[in-house]
Amino acid sequence: MGIAFPMVLVLSLLLYTNGISKSLAARPPVVNIGSILQLNSTTGGVAAIAINAALEDINSDPTVLNGTTLKVETKDTNCFDGFLGMVQALQFMETDVIAIVGPQCSAIAHIISYVANELRVPLMSFASDATLSSIQFPFFVRTAPSDLYQMAAVAAVVDYNHWKIVTAIYVDDDYGRNGIAALDDALTAKRCKISYKIGFPANAKKSELINLLVSVSYMESRVIILHTGGEPGLKLFSMANRLNMMGNGYVWIATDWLSAYLDANSSAPAETISGMQGVLTLRPHIPNSKMKSNLISKWSRQSQKYNHSDLRVNTYGFYVYDSVWTVARALDAFFDDGGSISFSNDSRLRDATGGTLHLEAMSIFDKGRKLLEKIRKVNFTGPSGHVQFDASGDLIHPAYEIINVIGNGMRTIGFWSNYSGLLSTVPPEALYSKPPNTSLANQQLYDVIWPGETAQRPRGWVFPSNAKELKIGIPNRFSFREFVTKDNVTGSMKGYCIDVFTQALALLPYPVTYKFVPFGSGTENPHYDKLIEMVESNELDGAVGDIAVTMKRTVNADFTQPFIETGLVILAPVKRHITTSWAFLQPFTLEMWCVTGLFFLVVGVVVWVLEHRINDEFRGSPRQQMITIFWFSFSTLFFAHSE
Repeated sequence: MGIAFPMVLVLSLLLYTNGISKSLAARPPVVNIGSILQLNSTTGGVAAIAINAALEDINSDPTVLNGTTLKVETKDTNCFDGFLGMVQALQFMETDVIAIVGPQCSAIAHIISYVANELRVPLMSFASDATLSSIQFPFFVRTAPSDLYQMAAVAAVVDYNHWKIVTAIYVDDDYGRNGIAALDDALTAKRCKISYKIGFPANAKKSELINLLVSVSYMESRVIILHTGGEPGLKLFSMANRLNMMGNGYVWIATDWLSAYLDANSSAPAETISGMQGVLTLRPHIPNSKMKSNLISKWSRQSQKYNHSDLRVNTYGFYVYDSVWTVARALDAFFDDGGSISFSNDSRLRDATGGTLHLEAMSIFDKGRKLLEKIRKVNFTGPSGHVQFDASGDLIHPAYEIINVIGNGMRTIGFWSNYSGLLSTVPPEALYSKPPNTSLANQQLYDVIWPGETAQRPRGWVFPSNAKELKIGIPNRFSFREFVTKDNVTGSMKGYCIDVFTQALALLPYPVTYKFVPFGSGTENPHYDKLIEMVESNELDGAVGDIAVTMKRTVNADFTQPFIETGLVILAPVKRHITTSWAFLQPFTLEMWCVTGLFFLVVGVVVWVLEHRINDEFRGSPRQQMITIFWFSFSTLFFAHSE
């Protein structure tokens, strides 16, 4: 028994030591990740610096990866040429990497997401395209806010300023089209709408952009949402300034491409900045922190080291930096859980006849699902803030800053947070510890300097020069002309119903052009069912008048709430009343008064017959006796005789 215990102890120590050596041996000395970027773009250059800065910090930190070195292999792709960019990205997928940072382009991100699903390689993408979803692409991990939230913030700004219609200009690719579709949904939720939208290719010529802006200037909306990339967006702003479309009355709201460009480019031309005065733009909100300040302070050295000395850090730099750290922390947990790096060929990459499809070099990451699970569970704080994913695969607490371009820089006028869905001057991180307050009365932004250097909020619309007139049918009545009728002198329509219609239009925050179309000859009342049929067949856009709401008519047309109701009434003939001193005669007719007078005389005669023989008051001359009869008859109306 005394010998058995030491033997068990030694055996246990040997097994424990063997387990440790196995765990250490499972960690390879080098692990490769990939990045797909357009290096000659602002966002691509910033992302490349952020990736290398993160790798330096990770590999110099002994508490992360425990001796494993993380390296990156970068592929430069062309976002403006969809086919070439797709081929370049597919070629890169032949490389054995355990995760990919990027791509930044929506079109390439869609293609690579399919490949990443097949090869089980987590795709750490900062593309904001709202249609990229972890539901469709399980290995797609969005490491920056989606355009769904950005467009909700834009819609909140539009609604806050009481604008109801906007014009949308966008670059005609997946990024632009899908972003505007998200904007349309967000505006609809606020009971606003896009009245006119127009796209343009990223390589559009100057003449094409001028024609685009001219067509926009003809529209009634003066609130213009610009969703594009840096280079085409700046070119469009420059031309809009030359066409005097950056002055009083206009509102320009640029999505986060503008703030990303201005934050990253310290040497932006003064002419470019001066042509964007009063523009509103959005920026993903990054809370102030020591880690953020540390990355900013060493950014200059990093940018010079990687030949991008003209680029400063922007929000995408923070998100990409934390994307690499997310992979590193997930990989560390992956190794601690006994994970290993291995790749295998996919037999489905060969055709039915056995010949290759030239894709056999692509390999499946065997433990990709396990690494993806670790990525979904990361929870840490980095320069971009709190990094944690919700159930739908998005970062928690997306928020945006609302920025006003003024002078040589930008000024934050407020924040939008998905936590409350409201605009506020309080930083979003101060609200997370409180229950969300969704009352619209709490919305607030600081004052804005609008285009034209004015502090007065633009109305947001003008009367368009090419608007289609609404044809409003008006019943030309013969009777009851007080409701609606045609003035034969001026030819215009008038009446109570017309007054209600024009006053209702005056309450609308946008213009409506219309013309009245008389229906009927005016010599007889028109048939209203025929008028409703003309509205149904689109011969008329609407109708105004004393039109009764019946069950049959509601099947064919929509009605407003009735603004004239009779309710229960009693009909009686109306006579003109006498207002002279003889008005007291009105209660009885002439015949009734004659009969009444005759009865008075009969009473007087009867009394005279009975009284004249014994009463001296009823004697005398015939004239005197007649006077007595009349006097007695009428005096009985006013007092009683005692005799």
